[in-house]
Amino acid sequence: MGPSLSRREIEVLRHVALGETSKEIAGALGIGERTVNWHLERVFLKLGAGSRAEAVALAFELGIVHGRDDSRTSP
Repeated sequence: MGPSLSRREIEVLRHVALGETSKEIAGALGIGERTVNWHLERVFLKLGAGSRAEAVALAFELGIVHGRDDSRTSP
């Protein structure tokens, strides 16, 4: 079982996996860019990641985020 990420952290991570910038994620989720970056810092800490790419890779490995064609991925 992987680290416990909040619903919002997972949401932010899904957008990162799509290649979106913090500004784009903020607009999509209706939150500030600094809030997006705060959530990402928490994700990095919880996953032990040093970058967005590493966080996404770990999230895929741990089953936290799924591919686009995976029916388990929420819209």
